[in-house]
Order: sequence, then C-alpha cells, then structure tokens
Amino acid sequence: MTAANVDVTPVSPSDSRRAKLAGLTQPVRPGPSTSAVARGAAASGNAELVTLANAELRLDLAPGLGGGIARFDWRGDDGALIPIFRRCETVRANTDPNELACYPLLPYSNRIGGGRFRFAGRDVQVPANRATEACPIHGDGWLAQWQLEQTDDASARLTLDRRRGKPYAYRAAQTYSLDGATLTVTLEIENRGRERLPFGLGLHPFLVRDDDTELSAGAAGLWLSGDDWLPVRHVPAPPAWQFGVAYPLPAAMVNHAFTGWSGYTSVVWPKRRLSLTIAANTEYYVLYTPPGEDFFCFEPVDHPINAMNLPGGAAANGMAELAPGEQLVRQFSFTVERMGVRASADGRGMRR
Repeated sequence: MTAANVDVTPVSPSDSRRAKLAGLTQPVRPGPSTSAVARGAAASGNAELVTLANAELRLDLAPGLGGGIARFDWRGDDGALIPIFRRCETVRANTDPNELACYPLLPYSNRIGGGRFRFAGRDVQVPANRATEACPIHGDGWLAQWQLEQTDDASARLTLDRRRGKPYAYRAAQTYSLDGATLTVTLEIENRGRERLPFGLGLHPFLVRDDDTELSAGAAGLWLSGDDWLPVRHVPAPPAWQFGVAYPLPAAMVNHAFTGWSGYTSVVWPKRRLSLTIAANTEYYVLYTPPGEDFFCFEPVDHPINAMNLPGGAAANGMAELAPGEQLVRQFSFTVERMGVRASADGRGMRR
C-alpha cells in the first residue's frame, strides 16, 4: 500500500509530537546481571517462567517466548488469584506467543503493507515473519528469546540483542515492576544499525472478557481497514465506538487503530466488581474484539497500523525516527481496583 491509496482526515500533530518527544531518552544502560530466578508453579514443558508477586498481584514472565507475560492476576480479599489478562495455562518452549497473556510490540506494531516502505530516499524491505500472515506483523521482538538480566521478588529486566537484524538492528529491554496493585512495563529500544529508521513500541495484552465487560477509551478518530486489515481511510470515531464513557464491548469484530487517545483507559468487569486502569505515554491504541471469544485486546501503541505507508509517513503518524545510537522509551501501567457494586468504566461508584 502507498499513500496514494489512502484517504485521510487530517489530525492535529501536536499530540503526536509531544508523545514522540516524551519517549526520547538516553541510550540503554545495562544493569547488573543476576543468577537468581524465581520459577512459578505454572512452569512446565521445559519453558522457564519468572514469577513476580506482592500482596496484590502475581505476574509470570516467559523470557524464551518474546519476554511475554504468561499470567497476570489480582489477589482477592480471600487470597484467591483472579485473572486480569487471559492466562496461558501451559507454557512450553514451542508455545505460540499468541497464546500468551501479553507480549511486546517492537520495533513496530501490527502490519507493514507489502512488507516494504520508503524512507529517507531509499526502499526498505521488511521480511514476513509468520507463515499465516501475508505482511510482516508486530516486529520480531515477540518471536525472540530474551535474556533475564536481573530480577527480584517484584521486578525483572529482560534484554534482547538484535544488532545483526535486518533491516532493523537494535538492542531492546523490557522492565516489569509491581507496586501495590499496579504493574508497570517499560519498553526501551536503541537503534544499533548504521542508518536512521522509524521505530515504534507497544504492548499486546489479551484481557479477560465477560458478558458484561465495559470499556472507556475516548479517541478522536480511527482508521477504517480493508479486507487485509490495512488502513484505508481515517474517520471520526462513530458513536458506537467512541468509548468516551462506559460502554459495553461491541459484539461484532473490531480490529482497528484508534487515534487521538488521551493515554488513559478503564476496563470494568461489573460482575467481578473489578476495574483496570491502563495508562501509557502514547496517543494510539488498537482494539481487537473477536466475536465469541473470552478475551479482547486493547493494545496501547505509539503509531497506527502500517504507519510508514500512511500519508505523511512514519513521523507524521507517531513513529520516532532514530539515528544510530538513539533510543525510544515507552511506559505502560495497569492498575487493578476493587469497585462498588454500581461502578462503571467512567469511574462512578468506584471504591477500594
């Protein structure tokens, strides 16, 4: 797909510039390594799990599976563990990352149309990475084996060295931290190649979905997609998908990138009397609601699908153009709260 194939309604670039600048920091600095590994009870089938836990949360990480999350639970008043993300009950060395509870999106999110884009006067080819996908999807971090660099009871840092990758050569890190009822995930990526390229970051959590699950995630617009799920036209968010206040998840399939997001979202499970607040320093999200499934995906990202090939190019659509040695950092937080019986996703009636 090229820019000539796409119709677009202009979006103010101010939030995009602010989000990109907020993510630019100093280069990655590796911390001390450690040989201490906490292995969770769910570990099986030769796949190592790193378990973090405190009085309110439990998190199982799978370094060998994209450094992704296998389990993210909240501890109820009676001590029972309640899943917030969909659990990956059996984690094996050959488990498909799409069976996990969450995985990182880097060095870009979602699909690149045709596996190519033009940047700085040159054509950049990106190879397909999934046999079932015509386009390269989600980068290669989610398919790689990460190294556990350091860990303690409530935090872990994982690293990935892809300095020989093509066309993206990079070093990346994921830091997971539990603080009370909040999980914070920090993604870092540094361009280790010889040329400037557009980079982007995001997370792909699979959240538990009940019959009455509600979502509040206000957005100004969204990209309508074609049969190949690539964006074709930018439009204002229709009333049924505005999610500015508490709104039930749609029964129909949604698989679109939303723009002009505030960076704050609430998910509510009324029957379970729980809410989840998601915060990120990004202004886009992808919402995926497959009909009939017991999960949905709310993916905070810093650029829409196929951003490199949209009008204006990568930088105009949220991506950070990194020169060799430059770095991009994004932070994502997930806070679980007990709610009052009449609470909803816009915050009314919420209490701990």
